[in-house]
Amino acid sequence: MRIAISTGGGDAPGLNAVIRAVVLSAHQRGWETVGISRGYDGLFSDLPGGLIPLGPDQVRGITHLGGTILGTTNRGNPFEWPRLQADGSIVEEDCSDELLVSFRRHQLDALVAIGGDGSLGIAHRLFLKGIPVVGVPKTIDNDVWGTEATFGFDTAVSTATDALDKIHTTAESHDRVFVVELMGRYAGWIALHSGLSGSADVILIPEIPFDIERVCAKIVERERRGRRFSIVVAAEGARPAGGQIVLRERRAVGRAERLGGIAEAVGAAIEERTGKEVRSLVLGHLQRGGSPTTFDRLLALRFGSAAVRAVAAGDFGSCVVYAPPNVSRLPLTDIIGRPKLVPLDSGIIMTARSLGICMGD
Repeated sequence: MRIAISTGGGDAPGLNAVIRAVVLSAHQRGWETVGISRGYDGLFSDLPGGLIPLGPDQVRGITHLGGTILGTTNRGNPFEWPRLQADGSIVEEDCSDELLVSFRRHQLDALVAIGGDGSLGIAHRLFLKGIPVVGVPKTIDNDVWGTEATFGFDTAVSTATDALDKIHTTAESHDRVFVVELMGRYAGWIALHSGLSGSADVILIPEIPFDIERVCAKIVERERRGRRFSIVVAAEGARPAGGQIVLRERRAVGRAERLGGIAEAVGAAIEERTGKEVRSLVLGHLQRGGSPTTFDRLLALRFGSAAVRAVAAGDFGSCVVYAPPNVSRLPLTDIIGRPKLVPLDSGIIMTARSLGICMGD
């Protein structure tokens, strides 16, 4: 058995732990593993480094490392492959047949595809074309349906919480309002978990369109009680009621849309309405970096070993998921295209409201 491993989409702490678990678990069975460089790029090129042989020696000491030793890209959809034309333009083409030919030419027997909802959707389409695929859910956003948690999420929340802890001291020293923008795309998991853990006063998430007047009322109320500073946490996908998500870049050929700018917009609105001095901060890719937490390391190792067991069972077209206390499997068809958003009646939202945190509504 010769297993290929791909890592696609945004990087996340724990990717290397998954790779190590797949390699070592396969090695125990006498199987060979290779890594595909930068998503699926390595299958479209015969240049050295496209396919990376992976054995125990190659994955020694990588569990604690952030990022991915294989590299990754969020522009690597083989069904919408960006290709430079003679006139200098870039056109998206369906190159999946070329990938299938390359997969077979390299005598690969199975693919462990590690990625978020978009990458898992690609993996499912490759499975329908005949590639034996097992998926592993990966995203700091925690928005993959069917799994209680994705590795990388706990690390991102820890990083964001640590930043909020530090912001409190400078905000209180200067009597300022800080608006902190966190990742999460269209789901508010990171903002909600870190905002609650980091004692934010206002938490804005995509699932609850906000009224800026209510946000300002919370800040003014704190001012009346002698609390002359406030911390506002805004998920990058948060939007005002009746408004749109703020984008830094719209979707273009070979590029997904880029969210961002909500902290600056909310900060300007607060300053205008309250007269308070406001600073905005975008935590950005700090949330993706660094060593994975213990939870993320263990979850990633469990996912990787479970993926190899799925290959051994011939359960292709499936995805490993965390269903506490176990790691199990679901069909990819049950997972893709169903983003896991924060339920409005969830216990964590009720906790935030019980503590007097303003959710913007």
